[in-house]
Amino acid sequence: MSIDLLNIARTGVQASQAQLGVTSNNIANANTEGYNRQVATQSSLESQRLGNNFYGTGTYVSDVKRVYNEFAARELRIGQTSMSAAETSYSKLSELDQIYSQIGKMVPENLNNFFASINSVADLPTDLGIRTNSLSSAQQLAAGLNQMQSQLDGQVKQTNSQIESITTRINEISKELGNINLELMKSQDQDSQVLDKQDALILELSQYAQVNVIPLDTGAKSIMLGGSVMLVSGEVSMSMGISTGDPYPNEPRINASIGDKTLNVDPSKLGGQLGALFSFRDDTLLPASTELGQLALGIADTFNEMQSKGFDLNGDVGSDIFRDINDPLMASGRVGSNSTNSGTAAMSVNIDDVGALSGSTYQLSFTTANAYQLTDNQTGKVSNLTLSGTQLTSSAGFSINVAGGPIADGDKFEIRPTAGAAAGLKVVMTDPKGIAAAGPTLTSASTNLGNTSVSLNSMDSTVAGFQVGSTITFKLDTTLNSYEAFTSAGVSLGPSTTYTGNNINAFGMDFDITGSGTSNSFTFDLAFAEGNNNNAVEMAKLSDVKLMNNGTGTLTSVFENTKLDIGSQTKSAEVRVGSATAIYQQASTRVQSESGVNLDEEAANLLRFQQSYQAAARIMTTAQTIFDTLLSSVR
Repeated sequence: MSIDLLNIARTGVQASQAQLGVTSNNIANANTEGYNRQVATQSSLESQRLGNNFYGTGTYVSDVKRVYNEFAARELRIGQTSMSAAETSYSKLSELDQIYSQIGKMVPENLNNFFASINSVADLPTDLGIRTNSLSSAQQLAAGLNQMQSQLDGQVKQTNSQIESITTRINEISKELGNINLELMKSQDQDSQVLDKQDALILELSQYAQVNVIPLDTGAKSIMLGGSVMLVSGEVSMSMGISTGDPYPNEPRINASIGDKTLNVDPSKLGGQLGALFSFRDDTLLPASTELGQLALGIADTFNEMQSKGFDLNGDVGSDIFRDINDPLMASGRVGSNSTNSGTAAMSVNIDDVGALSGSTYQLSFTTANAYQLTDNQTGKVSNLTLSGTQLTSSAGFSINVAGGPIADGDKFEIRPTAGAAAGLKVVMTDPKGIAAAGPTLTSASTNLGNTSVSLNSMDSTVAGFQVGSTITFKLDTTLNSYEAFTSAGVSLGPSTTYTGNNINAFGMDFDITGSGTSNSFTFDLAFAEGNNNNAVEMAKLSDVKLMNNGTGTLTSVFENTKLDIGSQTKSAEVRVGSATAIYQQASTRVQSESGVNLDEEAANLLRFQQSYQAAARIMTTAQTIFDTLLSSVR
């Protein structure tokens, strides 16, 4: 037995060649996205004993592994999810902020123009040209709100489309990962190229949602989304889907399916782009839309109510300028019924007090134990409602009509009192003479005692006893809560009648009472005069009156507050993008420092293994020379 120099040289050449191959592959893939550098582990062959000594027999490449740090990869995936969510939120909010800054600026401008046109009517109440211009301003105001609502609806459709596209891509990745798992189970997790492809897909998946990776003993990896949805289990791939929104069809939901089983997924737990898109739609677009509807209701109700307090150019009580706030076209989408409801009850919402609306949404639920409960989705406040006939009255400015059949235990309804109003707002007045610029004159008797005062809410000339072109006097007793009405001739219109609260609605006159006193008299002069501008002056003053949100905001402030809130959200999103990007870059740098290809290092290895190859080849030459010498010596 002797030392086999040729075999030792052969193993050295083969090992050096393998090292050169691995190094060359690293250099070639230095710019390949998702590539993890590889290293060849070289070991010595078993030694052999000659005499009293052991001599080596060569070397071999025992393993080729890719450099991979699971903890660094997990940190990179988490950073990718956060950065994608932040970028998506910022992108969507920036689009919406631009809509409010560019297109939205016409809403307050049109509202101010309409107030200015009413002020012009007050200056010249009989000028038909000015009245025509005022109606044109009202139409521009309505059109502006219609267009703004259309923009918001477009954003909803675009967001839904993005959600659907991402869901489709997730399903494609799910199938690919299932096939990769099958390959890895066959190769027992040895194919570096397949592993790199798997990691690249998982990293892409982490853009769309939070990803949890569970290594399996078989070499495969199970993938969970958001910590609750199993997307891939071994070679089995699940699928994500989009289902019709419940209770509103235009707000689709996301679900996960395997076989014939489907589970609805909570998007708030997904994170990534999907979580950001759902959050933008439900937490930003929906409130913006309901607040825009709140403004539309405020405009329609305010001016229609003011019309009912005055006389038009024909001497009649003013009619509506805008479509009535409870018209079906203004009330579209106020109620959504959950698909799980077992009862047949149908709900409709009637706006009672626009000033009490908050722009919030509510959930109405019914249980046999707690009856009707109304939950404010914004504040979480729960109110118990009592059914009176077929009506539920809330303190939030609206009432709910229950019709169509019985309600069942556990039935739920989504209530959006202001939904659809901005799209349904329209000017219904066509004759400029219809603007009620003139107003009745209110006179309190000089003999009145106490501090009682009254304020007119509306007039209705169709009610019997309404004193057209004349006067009507109400004698009040706030101690007994009673009143009696008289004509201009002092003739009583009926016996003394009691009233409840602080409101009287009689003989076509609706007014509120404040203060107290006995035998106080107030006279409404209902005679029309062409030059009278009392009501138009009061209309013009409403631009600065806090009519909305329980007396805390003006009509304009409702829109401006929404605009400011969106601007604030956009700025916060921009800050989050910066922070998330920095964290991602830090994680990416860590991964690259361990798994990335360093060209300087690989160049040094290339030179080292080249020299090793040449040295091993030189051993072959030496062995050949020795062999030739031995042959020559025995000839």
